Amino acid sequence: MATPAQWLAGARPRTLPAAVAPVLVGTGVAVALDGFRPVPALLALLVALALQVGVNYANDFSDGRRGTDADRVGPMRLVGSGAAGERAVLVAAVLSFAVAGVAGLAMAALSSWWLVAVGAVSILAAWTYTGGPIPYGYRALGEVFVFVFFGLVATVGTTFGQTRTVEGLAFAAAVPVGLLITAILVVNNLRDVHGDAAVGKRTLAVLLGERATRWFFTGLVVAAFVVVLLVGLARPWALLGLLAAPVAVPPVRTVLSGARGPALIAALGGTGRATLVTGVVFALGLALS
Repeated sequence: MATPAQWLAGARPRTLPAAVAPVLVGTGVAVALDGFRPVPALLALLVALALQVGVNYANDFSDGRRGTDADRVGPMRLVGSGAAGERAVLVAAVLSFAVAGVAGLAMAALSSWWLVAVGAVSILAAWTYTGGPIPYGYRALGEVFVFVFFGLVATVGTTFGQTRTVEGLAFAAAVPVGLLITAILVVNNLRDVHGDAAVGKRTLAVLLGERATRWFFTGLVVAAFVVVLLVGLARPWALLGLLAAPVAVPPVRTVLSGARGPALIAALGGTGRATLVTGVVFALGLALS
């Protein structure tokens, strides 16, 4: 029986900035458009957090069932380590998705029922990342999923849930968030690149190789702040988002230094912090605009 601390570790709290940042930025856009509504904003945050925890438990279940977590460098996996059974982790994933679903229904009732379809597709995409007969996370498509759903959909959906409109500013603001969240996945897969290659898990890092993946990670981080700069040309207060750039320097330095395995765990946490800080200051700038 897994302990509460092990269940918490299995939820992978280092990845939760990927859920919080897009909701903050989407809400900042809503404020900029004079459409801020606190209840839909809070529901969007609950949906995002529940989906993130759900996908983490779903990955734990699916990878553990396939045996691809037997020799793992990163944080402990519940099924792979034997701390919890497959059924228990599956139930945790389903419950997390259920929480996201209920919160999403409440959000849709307050804004638009189109959000139900968006939520259903998001949950399906979360499950099939490593689950199902053709898991796309094993086919170098994980980065696409993360950018689209945790970047574009989460940010634009948060704005839409409050303003009931689809605005270009929301899409523009979603891009740097999506790029940084994608960088979290890239450094995670870089850390596990050798173990993934050994078990046939074809992540983008496995296909690109270590050197190219390190530069890809760096390019994502740099591109994120370039887009913040471009958004700031139209909304000058959004340039506050550039204040987060120094927070992104340590993980980039670690990745480019050639760090491997456990040494990249700090880079993963640092990228998460950079994503969260960027979300906070960028959202503030958008709101002030």
